[in-house]
Amino acid sequence: MSFDVMIVGIGGQGTILTSNILGEACVIEGVPVRGAETHGMAQRGGSVESQIRIGQEYGPMIAPGTADLIISFDLMEAARYCHYLKKGGTIFTSQEYVVPTSVFMQDFPAPDKQMIMGMLGDRTVIVVEARKLAEDAGSILTQNIVLLGAASGQLPLKEQSLREAISRTVPKKTIELNLKAFDLGKAVGSTG
Repeated sequence: MSFDVMIVGIGGQGTILTSNILGEACVIEGVPVRGAETHGMAQRGGSVESQIRIGQEYGPMIAPGTADLIISFDLMEAARYCHYLKKGGTIFTSQEYVVPTSVFMQDFPAPDKQMIMGMLGDRTVIVVEARKLAEDAGSILTQNIVLLGAASGQLPLKEQSLREAISRTVPKKTIELNLKAFDLGKAVGSTG
């Protein structure tokens, strides 16, 4: 049985690092995992997606309408990829939205938060104050780990495996900081 996770964001938000953490947690537990990522123009603020299939032994790609979980580091990216979510799936997203990209550097108006939430329809969406929690942990650069922590209760992986994967994957000097961010996110996710 496969549990499919889409991780989406803008270049530089930690999408690939987060998918590497999930992959490492699977390795720790001995669970088959397949993944694919798209990050063409990520360096220029473009969209980045990682597809992680936990327990999957065959293809790495998630078909639209079949993802169990979407972790989104940007509200606009949640709207862009929500069609991948299956009925009954959940989106965990940062309340931050519309990271300025080349499109919004023009004279086009940026969509407002209410409009973006409307684009998500009747899907189950858990909005997390990832930036604030990351600041509480000690660095806004840990927003991705905050969201991973928030979503961790829905993943078919043990908390200890995720914590070990974080310790193995992030730079050594940031392990404690990232584990704190994970715990702050987990606390919010369990009440969300």
